[in-house]
Amino acid sequence: MPEQLPPQAAVPGVFSVEKTGIEIVPEADRTAKPRDLFWPWFAANVSVFGMSYGSFVLGFGISFWQATLVSVVGIVVSFLLCGLIAIAGKRGSAPTMVLSRAAFGVHGQKVPGIVSWLTSIGWETFLAIMAVLATATVITQLGGDGDSVGLKIIATVIVAALIVAASVLGYHTIMKLQSLLTWVTGAVTILYIILAIPHIDLATVMSVPAGSLGQVIGALVMVMTGFGLGWINIAADWSRYQKRTASDGAIVLWNTIGGSVAPVILVIFGLLLGASDPALADAIGSDPIGALATLLPVWVLVPFLFTAVLALVSGAVLGIYSSGLTLLSLGINIPRPSAAAIDGLILTAGTIWVVFFATDFLGPFQSFLITLGVPLASWAGILIADILRRSKDYDDAALFDPRGRYGSWDWTSILTMVVASVIGWGLVVNLFAEDAAWNNWQGYLLGLVGGKEGDWAYANLGVFIALVLSFVVTWFARAAKIRKQEQEQE
Repeated sequence: MPEQLPPQAAVPGVFSVEKTGIEIVPEADRTAKPRDLFWPWFAANVSVFGMSYGSFVLGFGISFWQATLVSVVGIVVSFLLCGLIAIAGKRGSAPTMVLSRAAFGVHGQKVPGIVSWLTSIGWETFLAIMAVLATATVITQLGGDGDSVGLKIIATVIVAALIVAASVLGYHTIMKLQSLLTWVTGAVTILYIILAIPHIDLATVMSVPAGSLGQVIGALVMVMTGFGLGWINIAADWSRYQKRTASDGAIVLWNTIGGSVAPVILVIFGLLLGASDPALADAIGSDPIGALATLLPVWVLVPFLFTAVLALVSGAVLGIYSSGLTLLSLGINIPRPSAAAIDGLILTAGTIWVVFFATDFLGPFQSFLITLGVPLASWAGILIADILRRSKDYDDAALFDPRGRYGSWDWTSILTMVVASVIGWGLVVNLFAEDAAWNNWQGYLLGLVGGKEGDWAYANLGVFIALVLSFVVTWFARAAKIRKQEQEQE
């Protein structure tokens, strides 16, 4: 039986609850312009946390110039891929995971949908945890008791409340808040850069030795995964309010600029700081926000804390809003605000557990999420190929009807994702081997390129292979089927 399309709701006001769920956004409500996409992507990525990636990239053992090239290319290309998927949002006016039904089938989409939901809820919980821990760290530097249970409870409640409230209110509230946060976080980030410049030692920076090709590629994949690929499963959620007549090129452009411009600057500055002070780079590995705060005078710690937390919350809001939509696309028949609230409660519970009870959770948690990155990269390759193969808008009714032109299960896409994931997991290693020993089964194909201790072991080739292989297979294997589907629409 076809899914029943929910009633289409009118566009809510800025601070009223958005009722629109996974249904097609009505024509009258598609009022956004491509340049509007700049605000949510910029606000979610203009975080001082981005500077921490400078130390992460240098950790691969490459030089400053290699790291700079890797960072610029990785950030821009990864957000460009998000822009390509955002085209689907304009063409179909529905959330990313609903539009993905055109490639996987109405029921087949639940396979990547579960992976997407777990990834979104996991990473946004991680951002919330980072916000709470950052609060405790900076309070300690101000002379307070950062380990105080009361302080952590207050920080947890405030962070969770901000994230859940904004995600429940929905698209229009988030878009408005993101445009405001852009100016606040941008201004304080610029202030941080000005104050931290004296800590840069160019002679030391330029003396960092170059790394091998494997190390460079490993850093490149890490940057792509940490930035654009980390958002790719929600990229169309923010373009579904675009007019169908909007330029595909403009949507890709504004998505790429919004997501890339701040991280490129922040990561390069982080490279300068990390290469100048190896001790700082090591400290960032265990406490990113707190380590960066040690470079600041006391008078700026409060605004630094305020904006660092807001930036992390901003990113978490985008994820929770979209994970709620993904939950609905899996067949959970509840209103969109309720779905967002459920995911918000899961996020809150996860944050409380890590902050107050877990002693060795972050390593295994991140290992699990990175493992999900392989099938997510495969899904992205499949969907991007599907989008680029199509020249027409989606068949709205067929996206909700398993008997429609997109079918119930597209076994070509599903098998491609399964095979690409199996190959991909064989070409990555568990980065948290001691904390998550249960995940050490990965890397079973690395013997082909020097083994788990070779130069290519930490190149994360599996993510890149899963993405490219899935794209190529889909581009050729589904071309005739996509052409037939579009001919049936004529």
